[in-house]
Amino acid sequence: MKVCTYLENSKMLSPSGIGRAISHQKLALQLNGVEVTTNPKDSFDIIDINSYGPYSYHLMKKLQKKGYKVVVHGHSTHEDFKDSFRFRKLIQPFYNFMLNRMYKKADLIITPTNYSKSLIENYKNVTAKVIAISNGINLEEYKPNQSHLEAFKKYFNIKDGEKVVIGVGFYFKRKGIDDFIEVARSFPNVKFIWFGYLNKFLTSSYINKCLKNKPDNVILPGYIKGEIIKGAYNYASCMFFPSNEETEGIVCLEALASYCPLVIKDIPVFKDWLTDKVNCYKGHSNKEFVDIISKLLESKDENIVNNGYIVASQKEIKKIGEQLKKAYIEALEYKD
Repeated sequence: MKVCTYLENSKMLSPSGIGRAISHQKLALQLNGVEVTTNPKDSFDIIDINSYGPYSYHLMKKLQKKGYKVVVHGHSTHEDFKDSFRFRKLIQPFYNFMLNRMYKKADLIITPTNYSKSLIENYKNVTAKVIAISNGINLEEYKPNQSHLEAFKKYFNIKDGEKVVIGVGFYFKRKGIDDFIEVARSFPNVKFIWFGYLNKFLTSSYINKCLKNKPDNVILPGYIKGEIIKGAYNYASCMFFPSNEETEGIVCLEALASYCPLVIKDIPVFKDWLTDKVNCYKGHSNKEFVDIISKLLESKDENIVNNGYIVASQKEIKKIGEQLKKAYIEALEYKD
């Protein structure tokens, strides 16, 4: 079997969660002996479209007319577009329209969690089968590594024993960067580093104001990948991710795979696979986050981080590839 994993505007989206998800798809399938292409002009048996733009829709209709089965990956929902870009309220109706027509026409929809599955199944006119398959995580890539650790410390001039809290994501209110900044004010002697970036023009005026008025201990290095961010996961006292809405949250899996304590907001997407004080820490308010982080700066509970790693290992990339392969084979067998 040969699969086309397609992402419209791939260069622009490569730093995003969707960009990382499609790289996971390719690796997961290749590890299971499936040939993969990203070029929709190549020959293939089935296509998995990971985007919702005009060309994605045109491509889907064109291929379906030729008899191909088209899988649409449900990375996005109406709910997770809220509190994101500047002018979001103007764009939202068009965005919702594009999302709806892709999901309406799909032969199969794959989405990362049971939570996003339940959302998509309830959208108007969605008749395709919706299944939940995690984006997965490459455990080998995120295991503790001394060279990654040293690269991180050198880049940020971290002294031995210095405390660090990290966050990852675009400059979206939805991602909780405003809460990250507010919580950091309670720890003036701790470096709070937020990895991620969004052009100022695309960032909401509220978040731009938050960034402008951040305390000195909040560091915004922009989008950084590779050994530096992997070293950050290895070193940090915790990964603080107060997101208000997710379809999964790949960065959570990255933290868990790195044995990094994970602090998250108690939102529905995490309900059935992350448990407070068992494999992560959940909070409802900035006051609770301050209390949780205060304790983690003192010591790390090895049982909780080990349990977190077990969660990540259940979503190991090769296992995800097996599930994707099975889903594609079933989709090829569907009768119109």
